[in-house]
Amino acid sequence: MLQKKATVITLGCSKNLVDSEQILYQLKKNGYQINHDDSYAQSDLVLVNTCGFIHDAKQESIDTILELIEAQKEGLVKDVRVFGCLSERYKAELEKEIPEIKNYYGTYELDKIYSDLQIAPVKSELNRRVLTTPKHYAYVKISDGCDRTCSFCAIPLIKGAHRSRPLESIVAECKYLAKQGTKEIILIAQDLSYYGIDIDKTHQLAELIRRISEIEGIEWIRMHYLYPANFPFEVLEVMKTNPKLCRYIDLALQHVSDAQLKKMRRRISKQNTIELIDTIRKNIPDVALRTTMLIGHPDESNDDFDELMQFVKLTQFDRLGGFTYSNEENTFAAIEYTDNVPDKIKKARFEKLMTLQQEISRKINLSKVGQTFKTIIDREDSEFYYGRTEFDSPEVDNEVIIEKNKKLKIGHFYSVEISDYDDFDLIGQVIELL
Repeated sequence: MLQKKATVITLGCSKNLVDSEQILYQLKKNGYQINHDDSYAQSDLVLVNTCGFIHDAKQESIDTILELIEAQKEGLVKDVRVFGCLSERYKAELEKEIPEIKNYYGTYELDKIYSDLQIAPVKSELNRRVLTTPKHYAYVKISDGCDRTCSFCAIPLIKGAHRSRPLESIVAECKYLAKQGTKEIILIAQDLSYYGIDIDKTHQLAELIRRISEIEGIEWIRMHYLYPANFPFEVLEVMKTNPKLCRYIDLALQHVSDAQLKKMRRRISKQNTIELIDTIRKNIPDVALRTTMLIGHPDESNDDFDELMQFVKLTQFDRLGGFTYSNEENTFAAIEYTDNVPDKIKKARFEKLMTLQQEISRKINLSKVGQTFKTIIDREDSEFYYGRTEFDSPEVDNEVIIEKNKKLKIGHFYSVEISDYDDFDLIGQVIELL
């Protein structure tokens, strides 16, 4: 009997990726030949994990669905099903506008997917996954949903209220991953800062990190997406004393102008933001700070943007990303404000910000020449190995590029001396295996 082939296509963020990896595990457990994101041709089943965060992401999800409908008509695939954030938010509209897809599921309906596919997952194995990342690092989702009320953000409309996972469940998952060879745990959530507050009204992120650091085989723990308001300062104490917690903080600031912060409903001021960054850097002088800025939010003036540019120039973030505002249905901004910053101005401001960050990144990289860093090797091609220091997260940050003049192992740590640099990457030579 031929084995059925199932393909899962993941769109959007690493939180979606975790859901896809859990589904892949259950499909494999139930006899499917599994495939992730690669060619879906000749698949008996294709599951599309959609994103519905901003306009471009929604369009990518819709385009993918339409492409699969055509593939189905041509006989390249048999059964196509859609789940995730887009179908959570627009299920009724999708069923009406794209009826060719028989089954749409929301973000919290994995059990319904299993039921419809006549899969009976083992309850104790629901958090087990087939990693689609290199096995030496894995994303671990510690909560879902969000209690913040930022004007521009649709996540609470899609994901609902914040729900922290039980600490013991997360630790058990990390132990399982460590046994599979995972060395770096990347903690993810819509809002890591809020972890534990919905359970007993206290921050539990620091305690969670301590518990994970006790697991044999785990060498790095990384945090993604800390909210600046109500920041969990306990993690700084852990970072000072626990070498497994990477000196890396992803702090989603979005803006710094008080006028914009108020309109965005961020519950923090410019002065509070400056004081927070000062506290972080005072406690962890060599910390790598990553942030994201939102450009062109309603009523963003030239003065607001100039203030943001000056702030970025003075703060010298190690990593900085950005995105331009788009009206998202039923968000506070879409209901209460007018999208009055022209797209041309949004784009020009975004490019100006990123040009500034390119200059900052180049300067920071220059300062690292001659230094030696613990580096994990992520991948290789015909000419080079590509690794990362603790100051960089996979796929979004700098890499360390190493010539292939000696054999290195993927997923192993090496001591690497930085010999050169460019705008967003470092170039180094291996000194020793760690």
